[in-house]
Amino acid sequence: MKAKTKFICQECGFESLKWYGKCPGCSQWSTLVEEIDASREKPHKRGRLFNNDVESRKATSITDVKYTQEQRMSTTIQEFDRVLGGGIVIGSLVLLGGDPGIGKSTIILQTAYHLAKSGKKVLYISGEESLSQLKMRAERLNALHENILVIADTNLDDITMQAYKHKPDLLIIDSIQTMYVPEVTSAPGSVSQVREATAKLMHLAKEHQMATIIIGHVTKQGSIAGPKVLEHMVDTVLYIEGDKNHFYRLVRTVKNRFGSTHELGVFEMNEQGLQEVKNPSEIFLPDRDKDVVGATIVASMEGSRPFLIEIQALVSPTSYVSPKRTATGIDYNRVALIMAVLEKKAGLVLQNQDAFINAVGGVRLDDPAVDLGVAVAIASSFRNTGVPHDLVAIGEIGLTGEIRSVTKLEARITEAQKLGFKRMVVPYTSRKLNASGIGLIYVKTVMEALEASLEGRI
Repeated sequence: MKAKTKFICQECGFESLKWYGKCPGCSQWSTLVEEIDASREKPHKRGRLFNNDVESRKATSITDVKYTQEQRMSTTIQEFDRVLGGGIVIGSLVLLGGDPGIGKSTIILQTAYHLAKSGKKVLYISGEESLSQLKMRAERLNALHENILVIADTNLDDITMQAYKHKPDLLIIDSIQTMYVPEVTSAPGSVSQVREATAKLMHLAKEHQMATIIIGHVTKQGSIAGPKVLEHMVDTVLYIEGDKNHFYRLVRTVKNRFGSTHELGVFEMNEQGLQEVKNPSEIFLPDRDKDVVGATIVASMEGSRPFLIEIQALVSPTSYVSPKRTATGIDYNRVALIMAVLEKKAGLVLQNQDAFINAVGGVRLDDPAVDLGVAVAIASSFRNTGVPHDLVAIGEIGLTGEIRSVTKLEARITEAQKLGFKRMVVPYTSRKLNASGIGLIYVKTVMEALEASLEGRI
């Protein structure tokens, strides 16, 4: 009998019985690939998610369910523990993504070494490197330990048997795109293979309480390669960001069932691998001992931690019909909104000015509290007036020009005090807040904020 086939989008996982040039699911062109429909063939056996006990599959009142607090394994790397929510949860499935060469395998091998040194057994599955290459990298990172077991294989059935045999505390898959399930006929790295391999690893992690970390490649758009359902299947999703031409790497939490999301860990790449940065705010701040034109310090919250970051702006007359606007590290649409408010409410004529905005250090800022810092930097460059070097600007800007309140203001103030800043421009709605050692300047509108920040020279 002729095998049944179907077409699967390699970007979003959309399935169809006929081929389309443009995927109906994600609107991408030429992404549908023909694969044999294994579900119409002889069904293969799949393990249950937790166990085969009949009692555990009975409907139970949620008030009668017994549970224990999740147990975690500390990696002893504080920045990595932070983004994980306090350590690796036993029995969890963690997905780590990032661009090629960004440091995914490096940080995972360092994590394996620290866990092995604390007495844990680690099984490292390499689908991209030979064992000799893996040892060379481990020697360079000074991460050799007898408790790290290594296997160079891509057959997930064989890998599962080895996991059953050795029963490691941590299983590492490097990478998920190289793994294949024999029952699935498509090529390794396809949507079907990635989805089925992740499902098997999830069953393995949950059934045997085996913490598992899988490394995934990213697409040109910066998302994990494979269907979006892959991120829904795992417990935690981490991304490593940063420019390969710079030393710093940022590990960001996108999803975490056992902790807060949007946590950020900062690392520095050197010959010994990725080393954690104890005080990240210092690396994003230059040595400032005088007022600087077009540069403002903001306090942005990344998860539970405040970062002090410099926002730079360059505003100059345009030589084109339409002015050029560029934003790096900040949402372009947000910058356009702020510039429109400055024109309407502060009287700055920016319609014939090129504007270039940059968040120093290669970070990406999504916190609306940095709005005021962006506005002050733009106004400073436009008026060629320096911003006081000991001042921090915090506040969200509304469309009517008002300065709105921000969250966790106390934490931001504490971080600014720790780094020696003397003044902070904050929303008027927080006027009841008392802070010693730093002067708080309360403002209601963007015009008041600019006058306070630029000392009336607006």
